[in-house]
Amino acid sequence: MLPKILVVDDTAANLVAMRRLLAHSGAELFEARSGNEALALCLDHEFALILLDVNMPDMDGFEVAALLGEAEQLRDTPIIFVTAAYVDDINRLKGYRSGAVDYIAKPINDVILQSKVRVFLELYAARMKLREAMAELAERNEELTREIAERKLIEAMVRHQASHDPLTGLPNRILFRDRLHGAIQRANRHYVRFALACIDIDGFKGVNDSHGHAAGDALLQEIAARLSAHLRSNDTVARLGGDEFALVLEELDDSRTALQLCEKLCAALSEPYSLRVNGEPVEVRVGASIGIAPYRPNGHADVDEQLLQAADHAMYEAKRGGKNRCVLAG
Repeated sequence: MLPKILVVDDTAANLVAMRRLLAHSGAELFEARSGNEALALCLDHEFALILLDVNMPDMDGFEVAALLGEAEQLRDTPIIFVTAAYVDDINRLKGYRSGAVDYIAKPINDVILQSKVRVFLELYAARMKLREAMAELAERNEELTREIAERKLIEAMVRHQASHDPLTGLPNRILFRDRLHGAIQRANRHYVRFALACIDIDGFKGVNDSHGHAAGDALLQEIAARLSAHLRSNDTVARLGGDEFALVLEELDDSRTALQLCEKLCAALSEPYSLRVNGEPVEVRVGASIGIAPYRPNGHADVDEQLLQAADHAMYEAKRGGKNRCVLAG
């Protein structure tokens, strides 16, 4: 697209002369016979250069230039004043303060006019290239920002998948170990109590055998939801695999508090489950054997393993004692 030049002069003969002189400038010419007409054109077009007659009725060139300078989108448009008057220092200063970048005296010297116009068209072309480059850079920055955000999202998803059970969305064994280790450190540092609980679902195999693995998966999801709903926000529930779950119960007053919490969980887990399996309703009932091991600091490096073993033994004791019950490790 050709750059645009606006010629402002109230004399028709001067406009014709400018049209002839700039016919081969490589720019599209626009003409205005008054300051108001020039301002209106400037609102509709972006000009590479304005050739502005100083002496015009109603609104002279100084006023037009000053008004153009007040508009943010127009103030960078270069203005060359064209004047038949003697250009003294006072008038030059007034023109420059109004926003002019240069003067051309009448009668116009063809070579000087064409030379100056060529310079400003080259400057305009360079400015347009810079604007395009800046726009491309801004677009690329936006793309990079989106790519970084997408990459962070993917990385977060990968980290989540690596540390969470895909079926239930609960922390998996890896994250559970990390949470358990953190609970031990907090207990040692702040002298607070916590307990580890191991849960094995009673009757889960029967649901799988009677209704299929789809029912078993749906049941595990419901069990995970009940466990999450009945625990406190600072507790951790994890799926270790199969129908085995584990809890980290933090900030406990004593061992009895952990036992009471688990007894409530046991009762909640034994309530009937209404499942949808392949579009069909299925109601099942299961129980839970829960072994609880309160944390007792002993300074050993493998204290988390000892705690897991204690909770696991208590859980098997619950199973041997009739299932669907809680046992506190001795």
